[in-house]
Amino acid sequence: MRGSSGGGDSLFSYVPLEKRIPSDHPLRAIRRLADAALAKLNQRFEELYSSTGRP
Repeated sequence: MRGSSGGGDSLFSYVPLEKRIPSDHPLRAIRRLADAALAKLNQRFEELYSSTGRP
């Protein structure tokens, strides 16, 4: 790359997403509902996916 090589450290963040979202944020409740709904559909998803992968 051209130019100075300093200052790139702030480009990346190593803080987990779970620590960025407050524990009382509404998205956490929505995620629990979505996870429960997807868990109920898991068997159906398994039937739709190939057991051998793409030919």
